[in-house]
Amino acid sequence: MVSALKDPINFLVLKHMNKMKTYLSWFLLMISPAGVFAQDQVKAMSDIPGFKSKLEEMSKAVQSISCDFVQEKSLVVLSEKIISKGVFFFRKENNIRWEYTQPYRYLIVISNGQLFTRDDRNQKLYDIESNKMFGEMNKFISGCIQGDILRNDKDYSTEYFENGSHYFVKLVPRSEKMRAMLNEVQIWFDKKDLTVSALKMIESGQDYTKIDFINKKLNTEIPLEKFSFK
Repeated sequence: MVSALKDPINFLVLKHMNKMKTYLSWFLLMISPAGVFAQDQVKAMSDIPGFKSKLEEMSKAVQSISCDFVQEKSLVVLSEKIISKGVFFFRKENNIRWEYTQPYRYLIVISNGQLFTRDDRNQKLYDIESNKMFGEMNKFISGCIQGDILRNDKDYSTEYFENGSHYFVKLVPRSEKMRAMLNEVQIWFDKKDLTVSALKMIESGQDYTKIDFINKKLNTEIPLEKFSFK
């Protein structure tokens, strides 16, 4: 199991013949501790059009995001949760850097139509444009971070909630094929700036991944070198 976490792409690609499930499982393995927000603390959102309008304004105004993150991965087959920490960078258009620093170092960079990964042993470069799975992953990540995924009524049914400090959106895949891999996506938006505070992805077997984005900084200068494949 340890080797799978250290090199998830090789493990999953070799282990599973279903490429889309392999792809999604790899992403979920690589992407906030429990107790961030409880769903029973929320109520139905009072002004959905207003929320969507503010989210669209935020998406246009925010050119970059940098923050720390804490990830919690829960697997039914494991008694303990897998906790990871690191830093996250986003810069328009579609430049993303996930840098894991604890408990091991792992780097994921998406930029210029390519996906780059590196750990203490290997580094790999993938062409997103020629790989439909990686293209879907890039679209999914960017859509969650910027809120664009909420406009995808074709692939997801959506419910809207809120509490005193956050908006909470639940997305359920419409297709049975997608639900076989992913039951539900939950996204929490901070009411102060409409940025994503937490993301939870619940898989078909009730395994889940939660991410908290903390210490966020908006529209700071992030050098393009952060998204280079080095």
